[in-house]
Amino acid sequence: MNARLSPDILCKAGKLPVVPQSAALCYRLIKGRPETLLITTRRSNRWIIPKGWLIDGLSPSETAGQEAWEEAGVIGTCSPEGLGRFSYVKRHPDRGSVLCLVDVFPLHVHRLEATYPECGERRLKWFLPKKAALRVADHDLAEMLRRFDPHPH
Repeated sequence: MNARLSPDILCKAGKLPVVPQSAALCYRLIKGRPETLLITTRRSNRWIIPKGWLIDGLSPSETAGQEAWEEAGVIGTCSPEGLGRFSYVKRHPDRGSVLCLVDVFPLHVHRLEATYPECGERRLKWFLPKKAALRVADHDLAEMLRRFDPHPH
């Protein structure tokens, strides 16, 4: 699934700089059924998946794994194959706004650490993928969650 730059996003974006980000769709299997991990943003407490700016020296999927560790204490295996992309406008009070194009990578969670860089700054919660889709604001991310199936066909 590739991000469609909807007319709404294009109108919001205007001539904004476009910057890449990576995100981890963190999941675990409980009795063969997937659960996905959502975290809250630090400021507005909206539900999202771990994501961030690309890190020099790391691939996009490695960046996604690093963000999952920093934001949620996730230890696991991140696939190098992306699930799709979503976009959003990020507003910086000092630096202005940018259009973020976020590549999403599935990350199979082996464990969650109790202590990690952003512990205490966010809430974490496991959801069935379809329930997680109802919690996130971004339409393309919600669609990715609705369609998520970690089992090979």
